[in-house]
Amino acid sequence: MKALQFLFLSLLVISCSEKQKHSYSFYYWKTHLALNETEKKSLDNSTNSVLYTRFFDVDKVGEKFQPVAVITKDKSFETDKQIVPTVFITNQTFLHIKKEEIHFLAESIHQLIQKKAQNHQLKINNEIQIDCDWTAGTKDDYFEFLKQLKKISQKEITCTLRLHQVKDKDLTGIPPVEKVYLMCYSTSSPLENSDKNSILDLNIMKSYLSKLEEYPIKKIEVALPIYSWGIVTNHLGKHKLINALSAKDLDNPDFKKISDNEIEILKDGFYFGNFLNKGFKIKVEEISQEQLNNAIKFLDKKISSYNIIYYQLDGKFVEGRKF
Repeated sequence: MKALQFLFLSLLVISCSEKQKHSYSFYYWKTHLALNETEKKSLDNSTNSVLYTRFFDVDKVGEKFQPVAVITKDKSFETDKQIVPTVFITNQTFLHIKKEEIHFLAESIHQLIQKKAQNHQLKINNEIQIDCDWTAGTKDDYFEFLKQLKKISQKEITCTLRLHQVKDKDLTGIPPVEKVYLMCYSTSSPLENSDKNSILDLNIMKSYLSKLEEYPIKKIEVALPIYSWGIVTNHLGKHKLINALSAKDLDNPDFKKISDNEIEILKDGFYFGNFLNKGFKIKVEEISQEQLNNAIKFLDKKISSYNIIYYQLDGKFVEGRKF
């Protein structure tokens, strides 16, 4: 009997100390669908059966709804994964929207998704994901749009959830969906003077998600960042972004190292497709495996089980990573 009790206790200790295992997939966020060998390999190795693919953005231009950056497709984009169509909608699209326009918008988005899936022979599944940074002022119309889209498409409608929408849930409301995708990145603006990593600062994330376990929607998937960028600062202290820069890109005889991730330009010239002047500074922000592990460790205490979606599938971001 004692031996059995000991065995039971041992198994309990082992199971409690075991890390949660998370199935993972990727966001694909380029306008032209194409996969190189590195991207194909990472996608094939991903443990989830889907790829979240941005089909187009929607914005309001001169009081008219406009699809922006609609996808095109290269023959190299072949995958056995099912595609989850993802649509980004600007918050201003829902400002002062009329009731009849909400139905029109839902109908138009559904039709364009169907058309692009058919044109590009994409194997889409039964889900449509909407990405919108809605606010207290647009929540009612945005939530009505989600309901209309579900009714029209007869599909499962899911949506993204930003950190402030968790913290300020009483203000921004709870979307009428059964599943949300928590975006654990963009914790601050890269265009502010700050020593924080604007892609993911763990302390900021923890403060926003301190009461995540109280969020009413329990089906939560987690989006984590693997992207990087360079923040260029000019003589006036103004900033601009150069996407996909890494610390390795800073090794250049025309650059003076300030720190491991920051340089000063020593002479005028074209760098990374931009003309940059002497004296400009570039600070690279990227995400280490340790940062991701620490974020997952925190989230494991808040959510009982979840899948991870890495943003985003790009050879430069996936190469050398162990998912």
